[in-house]
Amino acid sequence: MEFKNPIYLLFLILVPVLAFWYNKSGKNKEAIFRISSKFFLSNEIIQSGKNKNYFLQIINIISITLIIIGIARPQLVNKLSKTSVNVVDMIIVLDISSSMLADDFKPNRLEAVKKAAIDFINSRKNDRIGILVFAGESFIQCPLTVDKEVLKSLVNEINIASKEYDGTAIGMAIANATNRLRKSNVKSKVMILLSDGSNNSGEIDPKTASDLAAQYNIKIYTIGAGTNQSYTRIPNRGLIKNEIDEETLMYIAELTGGKFFRATDVAALESIYKEIDELERSEIDVKEYTLYTDIYEWFLIPSLFLGFFSELVRRFVFRRVI
Repeated sequence: MEFKNPIYLLFLILVPVLAFWYNKSGKNKEAIFRISSKFFLSNEIIQSGKNKNYFLQIINIISITLIIIGIARPQLVNKLSKTSVNVVDMIIVLDISSSMLADDFKPNRLEAVKKAAIDFINSRKNDRIGILVFAGESFIQCPLTVDKEVLKSLVNEINIASKEYDGTAIGMAIANATNRLRKSNVKSKVMILLSDGSNNSGEIDPKTASDLAAQYNIKIYTIGAGTNQSYTRIPNRGLIKNEIDEETLMYIAELTGGKFFRATDVAALESIYKEIDELERSEIDVKEYTLYTDIYEWFLIPSLFLGFFSELVRRFVFRRVI
């Protein structure tokens, strides 16, 4: 409880002063019924009169105290906090071409990427995240959602594209993800694109697609996954050439305001996702409101009733002459 006009509480000092003065001399100045000597009154009558007087005095003191507290404007204070989270809408775009079976990341590139993606998803409590996969064509694995358990389950189900869809259509993947994000009304729209190859499929080239993403204020972080060796091995298939198009991935990131990362091993990949996590933190706004409720009537109304009660008792119960 707080007081809007606390200065009036200083008058409470006068309450004990008034009581002291009344007991010392004030009561002697009242117009009471006088007799020549109290010798003719019994002790019971004298004590009864004193008790009645103290009773009325206490009621009056309480009434005055309540009036002083009431005019000081007591208020109940209720602090309310309103929290709003500026979420990030984010689509993770993963390459699922056959080269993602290479074992330079253990057990292979795809499984390492899936694990890192799940760890990243766990760290994003408030954001909406979707998953898009691509090879020669792109497919939405999971639309934007806040249900992280469903999202992680669908990430675990990602497999290498079948032979008829093999290839690397980076441009089409960006265009598809842009189409998913362009209607979002949130402030931050982000795409995380991971590939281990160069664009060799699709009707839209990566630079055109990234220019389209930039027009919708979509930031793209690009990750090139694979060792720096010229060749790497796919179990049961032999050696394949590493063809990461770093130049194009850098261009995409720079054009859209993102950042390019090079992941040459699992540790680097995990570190990259952690850095992106820090770069794209959700903003949380906390606004605090204070609600004041006047409760002066809780004191003034009882003081009014006490005043009436005191007067009624004085005149009709104690039958005191004033």
